[in-house]
Amino acid sequence: MPRTARFPFLTVAALLGLAGIAGCATTSFESTWRSPTARPVRLAGQKVAAVFMSPNPTTRRVAEDALAAEMSKRGATGVASYALLGEENPADSEAARKLLVDAGIAGMVTMRVVGSEEQEMVVPGRWTTVPVYATWPRYWSYGWAEVYEPGYLQTDTLVSVETLVYSFVQDQLLWGGMSQTINPSRADELVRELGRKVADQLEDEGLLTR
Repeated sequence: MPRTARFPFLTVAALLGLAGIAGCATTSFESTWRSPTARPVRLAGQKVAAVFMSPNPTTRRVAEDALAAEMSKRGATGVASYALLGEENPADSEAARKLLVDAGIAGMVTMRVVGSEEQEMVVPGRWTTVPVYATWPRYWSYGWAEVYEPGYLQTDTLVSVETLVYSFVQDQLLWGGMSQTINPSRADELVRELGRKVADQLEDEGLLTR
């Protein structure tokens, strides 16, 4: 579970405006769970709904389109949930389920940002040296090589996401995971990377077949 959860959802400014943070996004799972009664799922020819729970329609559209595209790469027909349920928060679960089932949806992948925190790390300075003073040519080379690179304080943003995989055919939760992504730059990039990680994890656990 995330160490801190300062707010339940990231706003567009928080999630899409992280591009200025140095470093590439890196995602890892903190914990995962698999249903002991789950049967393997074959994606080929199946419609799978992509759900990104956010109160902001723009964030939701961008993320769900990216997640649906990632699922389609794996052989399923990924469908962004907003295309079926509309852009308002679909709080009525029975009404939402009926719309999804009537559309031929066999399963669902949901993602929800559950927390964000900042982590500071000190990067130490570095001193490089070539100790030669005897002649000017040697000193010239030495002077350029004898450079001190000062240390600095690096602040990383860690975003925690809860991912759940449901099967409408088996009528149960198949798999769940809590992940942490360091320095995500955009919502779609975060979802693409996490989508790949989730699919790989499901394949490794024998829950997903091509």
